[in-house]
Amino acid sequence: MSAIPDRSIRADEVTSPEFARLAKAGVLFILPFGSLEEHGSHLPLGTDMMQAEEVARRVAQELGAVILPSVGYGECRSTRNFPGTLSLSFETVRMLAQDIVSELARNGVSKVLVITGHAGSGHMAAIRLGVLRAVEAQPELRAMVLSDYDIAYELRGKEFPEDDGHAGLIETSRILNIRPELVGKARPVGGTRPPKFMVLPDPETYIPTGVMGDPRGASAEKGETIDDYVVDSLCELVADNFKIKRKKSGRGG
Repeated sequence: MSAIPDRSIRADEVTSPEFARLAKAGVLFILPFGSLEEHGSHLPLGTDMMQAEEVARRVAQELGAVILPSVGYGECRSTRNFPGTLSLSFETVRMLAQDIVSELARNGVSKVLVITGHAGSGHMAAIRLGVLRAVEAQPELRAMVLSDYDIAYELRGKEFPEDDGHAGLIETSRILNIRPELVGKARPVGGTRPPKFMVLPDPETYIPTGVMGDPRGASAEKGETIDDYVVDSLCELVADNFKIKRKKSGRGG
């Protein structure tokens, strides 16, 4: 069986005239955001970035989109006291999103998808606000902002536990599917969450392992199922909102 041709393009690998041609043609540009953040003792710090880049790669392949260089840092308020977490301020994340998307619009890009693997509330709000400011200044620009977990967590209460969360069964399975060599065999179970609606200086006190859920039953097979669901659902959303023809229908990478 012949391999499916890859229709994705990396922005950092094209020339200036080619970039201008792609922008003029109305091609979709995808900007992945992630974080450098603690994910228990069994997952790498770059977990969020790996997931965002994998989703971006597969969506770009199917929709013939351009992948922009990733932003590998985010606002990580709830995990910033764990070793290895490098958290940017809300304003820095907002301005990164606003400036990059504004520059894309200045270069004639008309369709932008921002996909973030980190889904912290402050991080998401910062990116959304930054992109909103860019769209307000360039009304002809069409943009979407979401986390892949906006879609992945649709599977909670169906195929996966309702209380699964950060570094839990779903996230561990996805990294086992993407980068299995980076996943530790000893997987801590998280059983607590910060009190609802409380503003806390040290939320890590309530999740001492950084894990929300039970990752012990994670597998690459489950991760593949989740990633297929995320990619297929996202491709459908993007194709509909941006009026882009899909390469194929159905799941699979």
